[in-house]
Amino acid sequence: MTTCFTRANEVYVSPSGNDRNPGITPEAPKQTLNAALRQAREMRRLGEYDPDRSVRIILQEGTYSQYESLFIRPEDSGTPHSPTLITGVAGKEVVISGGTEIKNWKKGKGNIWVADVPVFNGRPLEFRQVWVNGEKAVRCRDVEDFNQMHRILDSDPVNRILWVPANAVKQVMGAPYTELVIHQMWCIANLRIRSIEIAGDRAAVRFHDPESRIQFEHPWPHPVLDEGRASPFYLTGAPGLLDRPGEWYHDIDAQKLHYIPRPGEDMRTARIIVPAIETLVQVEGTPDRPVEHITFENIHFRHATWMRPSLKGHVPLQAGMYLTDGYQINPLMERPDANNPLDNQDWIGRPGAAVTVSNGAAVNFTGCYFEHLGSTGLNYITGCQGGSVTGSTFRDIAGTGIMIGSFSLPAHETHFPYNPADNREVCKDQYLADNLLTDIGNEDWGCCAILAGYVSGVNIEHNEIYNVPYSGISVGWGWTKSRHATGYNRIHANYVHRFARHMYAVGGLYLMGAQPGTVVTENRVESVCSPPYAFDPDYWFYIYGDEGTSYVTVKDNWTETTKYGKNSNGPSLWENNGPQVSQTIKEKAGRRINQSYKQTKSE
Repeated sequence: MTTCFTRANEVYVSPSGNDRNPGITPEAPKQTLNAALRQAREMRRLGEYDPDRSVRIILQEGTYSQYESLFIRPEDSGTPHSPTLITGVAGKEVVISGGTEIKNWKKGKGNIWVADVPVFNGRPLEFRQVWVNGEKAVRCRDVEDFNQMHRILDSDPVNRILWVPANAVKQVMGAPYTELVIHQMWCIANLRIRSIEIAGDRAAVRFHDPESRIQFEHPWPHPVLDEGRASPFYLTGAPGLLDRPGEWYHDIDAQKLHYIPRPGEDMRTARIIVPAIETLVQVEGTPDRPVEHITFENIHFRHATWMRPSLKGHVPLQAGMYLTDGYQINPLMERPDANNPLDNQDWIGRPGAAVTVSNGAAVNFTGCYFEHLGSTGLNYITGCQGGSVTGSTFRDIAGTGIMIGSFSLPAHETHFPYNPADNREVCKDQYLADNLLTDIGNEDWGCCAILAGYVSGVNIEHNEIYNVPYSGISVGWGWTKSRHATGYNRIHANYVHRFARHMYAVGGLYLMGAQPGTVVTENRVESVCSPPYAFDPDYWFYIYGDEGTSYVTVKDNWTETTKYGKNSNGPSLWENNGPQVSQTIKEKAGRRINQSYKQTKSE
């Protein structure tokens, strides 16, 4: 006797569905992504699908709220002939969200409205972002205009004290959970205040550990101390700072959210979302069994947070990579093929991300939106081979937009060249094209729109980047001329403008370390911001080859002037860059709006 069955390659999902439904028709969809993914996995395991067509998980319009990460594993892999496609219905808004809604607002004192913060998944909820009707609200702070930030008076590393004007901290005296956010050359640091002692017109501010230890032991970047131009700072997270429309304060102990509405916002009908989880989607394989041939299409990834700054502070070394340890060394360490003896040692960690990929091959994102996020948008962490990010939008992101590759493993001293014995660890051959990245790093000002570390064969072309706090595109790591895992990358025909909104020591296009075979060609870079509160607002470049940059070709890039930086570089070719480059190159840089991408086999 022969058993007959229908080979269904589609699994339908809807927020109004039911996980007990068969899911193989739009009329009887699953409700959750986990259930849909499991069904697709079982289709492949049991052979109940057509191996010559893609397996498609089709998300109907609506919001899919996550209480934990969607975990995609090797068993979910597709094949070259039958990739797994997770797609939103064309023309509809399909959202994967890690947020929860705050409801039942009541009028409080003056113009402040108050609501209870619900328990989330059995635990009290903490968060660092709030969105009102899709617009990011401001965590209450002492200045509205960053040009009005106070400046430190002195830094005492021995006693671990920052001295600041007494009148700068009077509104936060005795308040718990207050943070001081300090501008330090090319990074900011979030320091949780432990105590404040007033001494005349000065105040001694001490901080919690581990950030207090790291802040006062690590040498780079350090607070700037110069009469009239010392490092600026702002205060955030204290109830006494809630005084302007659009600001919020979370009373963590009472679990109350306080908010002052902007003009036109009606708290009886407004939709207020706070993020509850850090990672929405986690794609994770192993070097021997990678996750392969997965494509996300027409998905909005929204409302993820990153809580480390609230729990342990945040003292970055560069590009948002936070220090776990760092200190000055004496005598200095001589390094072969390095430009200068090493005066410090550092170990770093990697910020969280809304979507992560580890040990994946051909994991793609096309026509997606990464928005309203509390740290990195998309992170190809390690062991990723191929994969593309095309025609997608990254906006309103607290940290980096797209991150690729290793930036030193937790146990790997960050100045030591990275050459893993197992070359499969290195991220290779990613393709980033025709994406829009804007309003990136709107909390962590030291972050970039696109950041690639120890990577090989990465192609970054025809993207548009603007309104970023630091560098636009950064490729390379390691501060050394020694050859390592990085090389043969291509940065071509991108359009970067309005960069360096908050920091200095930046480049619209930024390179670091040896990377033989890398080419930087036909890009357009213009409109630097040069913030007046930066210690050295003229320390910026259209293209910046920072420490150790070697074996790179930089050619035919259009920039407004020939303001380029070369800090202790090795041999490279710089040719025909500047305003004389042809108008055709200038005009062709940036997104190709009508470009189409064929990611799956034709049905």
